[in-house]
Order: sequence, then structure tokens, then C-alpha cells
Amino acid sequence: MNELITVRSRQDLMQRIGDISQVAGARRCVLSDGKAQGVEAVDLRTGGGLAFTVLPGRGMDIAWTEYRGTPVAYMSKTGVAGPAYYEADGLQWLRTFFAGLLTTCGLSNVGGPCAEEEPVVGMQRHGLHGRISNMAADNVCVKEEWRGDDFVMSVSGRLREAMLHGENLTLRREITATLGEKRFFLHDVVENEGFTARPLMMLYHINVGYPVLDAGSRLICASDEIEPVSDLARSELDRCRTMGPPEGGYPERVYFHDLVSGRDGRAGVALVNDALGLGVYVRFDKRQLPRFTQWKQLGAAEYVVGLEPGNCWPVGRLEQRKRGNLEAIAAGERRLFDLEIGILDGPAAIAEFTRSVGAREEQDCQ
Repeated sequence: MNELITVRSRQDLMQRIGDISQVAGARRCVLSDGKAQGVEAVDLRTGGGLAFTVLPGRGMDIAWTEYRGTPVAYMSKTGVAGPAYYEADGLQWLRTFFAGLLTTCGLSNVGGPCAEEEPVVGMQRHGLHGRISNMAADNVCVKEEWRGDDFVMSVSGRLREAMLHGENLTLRREITATLGEKRFFLHDVVENEGFTARPLMMLYHINVGYPVLDAGSRLICASDEIEPVSDLARSELDRCRTMGPPEGGYPERVYFHDLVSGRDGRAGVALVNDALGLGVYVRFDKRQLPRFTQWKQLGAAEYVVGLEPGNCWPVGRLEQRKRGNLEAIAAGERRLFDLEIGILDGPAAIAEFTRSVGAREEQDCQ
């Protein structure tokens, strides 16, 4: 599509507007209704058609997301709820899983609930997908600034997962977007501020919804190997990349992909709707996030596909340890995670992305 705003030099643009907020910007607000009351939010508009809401009050995650007024993220029936509504046990995490474009899973557990013995405090229960997405950030900073002729918007904050006699992990996140673009960048730094090594599980639960997701939508990726997680998923392996319409009582299908990466170490995945000429993509460094999970959930009112890069599979801490690849973060160590999330607009952009990740238009999952 033609761009509505032709990005010029700073001088040329500012001669045409009175204030930058006319075309783009980052606006702080606080949600005020129901269970969302008091949750801090930041609305970002890139001026390139992309608009999204970051929630410092909920894990620095991303809720509502639109491109040219079209929603691209799935929002669940729970709605946004403040951290006080979080229930840690078992699968109760699902009661505050608003989904949105991004929900962060971790830092001590990703996947099913489990329990593990800890020194001093004894047996500790870890609920589904961990605690970090239900925490509020501090040190929140929202910036708008010109960097030469680029107008850059950013929001950053710090989250801490800590317990007396237990872990002391911090996550510092910065989300950055540039005027005129259809993408943003997420940069995370996880630090172990304690004095003993701790397990580290990180997964980025990116949730694409209608209308990008619809009957005929397809997943674009290049995979060396795919592990279906259930017999049902295995029986549909040949069509794991193709999406159907919503179905009542649809059991989820989950696939673990070993993605192909480029010379720069990066891999990419997209969900696209060719009828609309629209897609959502994510690129990430496979050296930082070596695992990729596809969550295919085509249930009625629970109609979503998850694109989920991580340093682990979403199988729970104990099972990950059994598999022999539970990562640990040493005392004082910092780990970096970088993602690019954006929009594919038009057949040419979809074809170029397909080429860039080494996928084939006709590729199936076998």
C-alpha cells in the first residue's frame, strides 16, 4: 500500500505540522475500569499505521495492537486485570491471561505447573508460565526524541522476581519504535542480582488474532525439524501451517520447531492472511532464543495462533530439566534477548519475508 505519511527530514515534517503528536507519539495513561483499574499503560503510534499499547502495570507486555485500524492481536475473555488479581497456583494464570500481542512467560517457569525443593524455604510450587507477566514495572520511562531525522519513541521499565531466601531476578525492558515504520524492537536484559545460580526460562507468547488469523491463513517459517506435542498434533502434522475456521471445543495443537537461521543467527516466523495481504512477523536471534513453539488454538472465541520464541520449551521446569536443557543464569550474570515484531503489508512484503527466512510458499510440516 502507499504510505499515508511520507517521512521526510525533521525540518520538512515540522513545517507541515504544529506538534509531533499530530502524526505519532507515546502517550501515558492509567486504565480506570473494572479489574484493569490502576494499570499503567502507554499508547504508541508510529505514524506508519502501527499502534499498540504497552502495559508497564502488567509485565511491560503489549495488549491492543492495530495496523491502519485493523486489529492484529488476540484479546482473551479475561480482559486486562491488575496484578492483585493474579492467582499463582496450578493453571489459574489463565484467569488473567489477556493475551494481547505479547505476554511474557517466565522467569522461573514456563509451561505446566510443577513443584521443586528449594534450600531454606522447602518445596516451592511454580504455576503455569510463571509470574513475570503479572507484575508491575518500576523505573518506567517514556521518551520521544529526534535522532537526526529519525523520530524515536520508547518505553522502558524494570520488573523484579524475588523472594526472601529465593531468587532475585530482574528484567529490564525497552520497547522502541521509529516514525513511519510498521515495526518495533524489544530489548530485554535479565540479570541475576542474587549470589547463587538460578534456572532461567523465557518465552515470548506472541498472539495473533482475527482478521489476520482466519480460514486459509498460513504460517511462514523454515524448520529443520518439528516435534508434535500430542498424538492429535502428530495426526495433523501435514497441515500444521494452515489455519481453519473457529470450531467449538477445539483442542489445541502445539508444535516445537527447530527453525533455520541466517548467517546473522536470526530466524523469522510470520502468520499471514493472503486474502487480506496482511501478516504479523517476529524476528529474533536464535543464539539467544533457540526454541520456537507454535500454538494453534482455533477454538470458538479462543481463536488465536501463538508465535513463541524462547530459551526453553513450554513444558515446565522439571520436564525441561529432564530433557537436559534447562538453562541457568549465574550470580551476577546478564542475559540479553532481542526481538523485532512488525507488519507485512501486501503480497510483495509477504513474498520478500518468505524468501528472507528461507521458507517455501508450498512448504508443509513434513
